[in-house]
Formats: sequence, C-alpha cells, structure tokens
Amino acid sequence: MASSAQVELWPAERVASQAMVGRAANGIRYAAWGETRVPEADLDRLVGTVPVSLSKALSQRAYYFVPLTVADTGQTMIAAAYSVELGDRAVCHRNALFGDTEVVFLSTRLMEDRFGLAFEFFINVAHNFVEAAGVPESFATLVWSQAEAQVRGETSQDAWETRRRATESHSAQMGIDERARNGFYESSFSDALAIYMLSLAVDFDYHDLRERDYPLLAAPALAERLRHVASLFPPNSGYEFQIHYRRKG
Repeated sequence: MASSAQVELWPAERVASQAMVGRAANGIRYAAWGETRVPEADLDRLVGTVPVSLSKALSQRAYYFVPLTVADTGQTMIAAAYSVELGDRAVCHRNALFGDTEVVFLSTRLMEDRFGLAFEFFINVAHNFVEAAGVPESFATLVWSQAEAQVRGETSQDAWETRRRATESHSAQMGIDERARNGFYESSFSDALAIYMLSLAVDFDYHDLRERDYPLLAAPALAERLRHVASLFPPNSGYEFQIHYRRKG
C-alpha cells in the first residue's frame, strides 16, 4: 500500500482538464482518473443505470470517479491512489464548478463495495436532478398523503426531520411550515430516486439503508413511491425494476 508521501495530489481543476470525459448512451458525462479499482465494465454499467429521461436536466454536470477527494485545506485536491493517511482526510464527494460545468468528484476508494459506490453516485445524481428540475407535483402529492396518514418512518434523516416539522405545524393548526414541507418533498424525492436507481443497478436488502437516528419508512409505502418514480422515469433498455417482499417462514 502506498504511503501518503508517495501518492501525488492534483488540484481538481488539473484533473478536470486532463481526464478523458466520456458520454454514456443515456447522455451522462463521466470520467475515471487514477487508481479507482473500479473495472471499466462495472463503471459503464453503473453510469448507464441513470434513466435517459433524467439526463437532459444533468447536461451541465459531469461525474468524475477518482481514488480520493481531499478537501481539508480550502482547495479540492485529488489523490491519484489510496493511502491510509489520505483516506482519513478524504470526503465521499466534492462539487467544483469549471466554466459552465459542475463536476462531482466521487471517492471510489472510500466505498467498501459496489453497493456503497452506487448509492453515493445515485444520491448525487438525484440531488443534482432536483436542483435542476425540482420535484414532480404528483410525487409531492403522494408523499404528503402518506405523511398525513402518519405512515411510519422515512428514507433519510433530512426527510424525517423536515416531515416532522411540517406535520407538527399542520397538526398544531399554526399553518403549515411551507419551507419544511418543500424540504420534505425534495429530500424524500431525492431519496426515492436514488433508491430506485440503486435497485436497477444492484440487488440489495432494503434494510441495508437503515440508519440509527430515525425509523426506516414502512416497506409498502416505499414501494408505492418507487413504483411512482418508475412510472415517471422508466428503466433504460437492459435494466429491470423489481420489488421482492421477503415472507416470514
């Protein structure tokens, strides 16, 4: 394993100018640079998961898969390989604007497996889509109806907290906290879109997404959200959307 003294750090702008950027069949621009340890075929399959109907909203984005992104000095630096010391300093991703293109640098060597890298990529894609295109009204209507019905749990800490604030203000007849409700729409849609794409790319157990700070959304409610997302953004050719319920003995 290389020591930090042996691993070269490049300014993000230099990496962005020298890396070979490709365009997937779905329109997503991406590049791999350095010792990512991600096979080219796996990366192509991962990027190709993003439904083509999303790509127009991401035309000003590019995704760079790099070993490590280090941003603890005020300047975003990219490590050409992995070292323990640089790994401790690295972040999962960092955004940088070069001209009219926003580049998302994703640290592949911080992810323990394909699941981790895929989810990190898809949650970035989902947030980028929401920033560019917003939340479909039909999805907002669906999740608010679930919130009013007090469906158990949520899909992330942000979605849980914004939903709680919005529903508490509504229940107290104080007038709905619209900022919280809009935050809930954005968080829950980003989560659902990322989980949907994750389901197209890898097989995983829903409970793998569980975090300690909030209860996970009830599976039937998540399935309803994912089916709605799938109807808005159908899978690309060669990808399949399926939900399997595990039945008790």
